[in-house]
Amino acid sequence: MQKIQKVVIPAAGYGTRFLPATKAQPKEMLPIVDKPIIQYVVEEAVASGIKDIVIVTGASKRAIEDHFDYNHELMHMLKKQGKEKLREEIKKIADLANFVYIRQKGSYGNGTPILNAKSAIGNEPFAVMWGDEFIDAKPERLKQMIDVYNKYGGIVISGVEIKNKEDLKRYGIAELEPVENNIFKIKRIVEKPEPNKAPSNIATHGAYILPPEIFAELEKQKPGKGGEIWLVDAINALTKKGVPLYTVVIKNGKYYDCGNKLEYLKTNIEFGLKHPEVSKDLKKYLKNLKF
Repeated sequence: MQKIQKVVIPAAGYGTRFLPATKAQPKEMLPIVDKPIIQYVVEEAVASGIKDIVIVTGASKRAIEDHFDYNHELMHMLKKQGKEKLREEIKKIADLANFVYIRQKGSYGNGTPILNAKSAIGNEPFAVMWGDEFIDAKPERLKQMIDVYNKYGGIVISGVEIKNKEDLKRYGIAELEPVENNIFKIKRIVEKPEPNKAPSNIATHGAYILPPEIFAELEKQKPGKGGEIWLVDAINALTKKGVPLYTVVIKNGKYYDCGNKLEYLKTNIEFGLKHPEVSKDLKKYLKNLKF
């Protein structure tokens, strides 16, 4: 079985929920304390054994390329100022992986950026992770998924346990068939169900391991809801052809959705409370905050 060595990160959206902040900067570059969202995604991929990062970008996304590139002028300035630790930290960002950038072309929808990455992926299985959300987990979410793929093959989607019943209507919820421990076969996915009609409390989203055959199915897809090309339609087409579909409910992890304002603010507060430079003062500030 081929190893998973490449990940596609779609990052071409306009980030309209964060306008005007995202008018001239990518949503994926919004900071969580002092590190952009997409860097958490890339670091998770690298820690899971990924060598090649394919980022699908669009207009006003050049900052992503600059972030993962060397900035020799900045590193020279930091060296001159004696800030060697910070200089090394900046240098390591560019050394994380091999980066490939592709401009998105074609219809809207979350299937389009994946199809755009076809030439960079070739005929091998690969992972997909969204650029504006991540799971903080040990072992890493993607590592847990790769372990499942190495054992069972097929398609693997990360599973997240939704503890608040009312939140089930925000996600695609899976009907499951147990395999072993926290691994399940997915019988079907119900998109944004009413909480009392949800087939489980496991949302399947955020990261995928896909076979190269997904590209042929994406090419066949006609625009669906909203005139967009949807990844789930291509996945469903493959499962009808007998490709098994699994989810692994991620252990020891917490999901951070930075795609909307409230969850983004919550994530910043939570990571700020863990940050060695600001945690003490932030705790004091929050404790004394008047509502």
